[in-house]
Amino acid sequence: MNERLRRFRLSERSFDYTDPCFFDDHSWGRNVRDQKRRFLYVSCFRCGTVVPFKLSDIGEGIRDVTIKEWFVKPGERVSQFDNICEVQSDKASVTITSRYDGLIKALHYKVDDVALIGDSLLDIELDDDNGKARAETADAKPEAVARTDHENDSAEDSVKHVAESGAEKALATPAVRRIAMEKNVNLKDVPPTGKGGRVLKEDILAHLDRISAGSAEKRPEEKPAAGKPVPVKGYAKHMWKTMTRSLAIPHFVYSDECTVSKLMDYRNEVKDSLKEQGISLSLMPFLIKAASRALEKVPQLNAWLDEENQTIRIVEDHNIGIAMDTAEGLVVPCIKNVQALSVVEIAKELNRLQELGKRAAIPLNDLTDTTFSLSNIGVVGGTYTKPVILPPQIVIGAFGRVQKVPRFDEMGNVVAANVVSISWAADHRVVDGVTMAKYSNLWKHYVENPAYLLIGA
Repeated sequence: MNERLRRFRLSERSFDYTDPCFFDDHSWGRNVRDQKRRFLYVSCFRCGTVVPFKLSDIGEGIRDVTIKEWFVKPGERVSQFDNICEVQSDKASVTITSRYDGLIKALHYKVDDVALIGDSLLDIELDDDNGKARAETADAKPEAVARTDHENDSAEDSVKHVAESGAEKALATPAVRRIAMEKNVNLKDVPPTGKGGRVLKEDILAHLDRISAGSAEKRPEEKPAAGKPVPVKGYAKHMWKTMTRSLAIPHFVYSDECTVSKLMDYRNEVKDSLKEQGISLSLMPFLIKAASRALEKVPQLNAWLDEENQTIRIVEDHNIGIAMDTAEGLVVPCIKNVQALSVVEIAKELNRLQELGKRAAIPLNDLTDTTFSLSNIGVVGGTYTKPVILPPQIVIGAFGRVQKVPRFDEMGNVVAANVVSISWAADHRVVDGVTMAKYSNLWKHYVENPAYLLIGA
């Protein structure tokens, strides 16, 4: 036996169960080999490829989301298209579904944490039939390694800089500094556990947990501390962006009043029967339908403005947005193709959006392609307001609360009338006062004469 073979045999003695030098009983050797085969089989079966499940681009220019709810936990199995979590962007609520079959190994975020597009939401151990996912993971590895190497180089440069300058600066990689900035955490306040006094991501999360625990003990209610900065997120963040753009629009407002006594009679006749069908009927579906009927006569107001090219695009579908107050802030979902819907169908859609709004879970599809918007401040007791246009739209209307006031009838008698105020704000660059007044009068005609509204005349 040559030297190389002898060394190999010596190094593999514990696995060479056929060597008579080790076993006198060959049947015992076979039993051990069988146990070894079973052990290797179980080990290979249980050790799948663990890959990061990254947050994909969900469109509309969204770069970060807030985790609202997890539908899975470590140790659970998932299949493709199973719900993973629900996230909230500044525009909409989105349910993330699984792209793989496998076992959840770890979750990287807690509820209310902010995740960036491209970040890993969780780790998942893939089943054997996830061949494509394995290939994608293999392709992604060099990029991930390169990024890690770059971060390590940056961290080493930081250590070197601090050592040379003597400056008191917390040591952390660029990725960790980004997390600290997003969480409004001062790295100097975080006890480091990394090599050389480096702050790790886990250190920041532990620091935030300590802060949360301390806040819970001091305050039974979750209220922002005085003087503490509170980040703008969710729907409020989108409103920030939209209203900033709205400031550039030269608004003009046209206001009027209309009597809704007949309309209330029509509604009161059918609301109880519709309630038995699970449909809540307010005045709003009638007002929405009246807005659509008036747009049929003045279609140039159902349009988007292209400021860069100084053109307007008239849209055929009446996708009417309805401003709603939610726990996450103001949001304007839209009812699509109102021109093709009946009042009852509009009421059903409005009920659906209101239920989603209560949970701040309105999907992106219900928040896009709005062509014309309405707001009902009457639900909070308001009477008059100046609504703000939502670009690229060119008109928005706002209704006040219904008031019972004295009015003269056709015979000159003083009667009690149910009156609602309406204010239209229009972009004066493309809408003139005469056009807005014409539209308002048409809308008022349909509201005050609901028979014409319902028969389509």
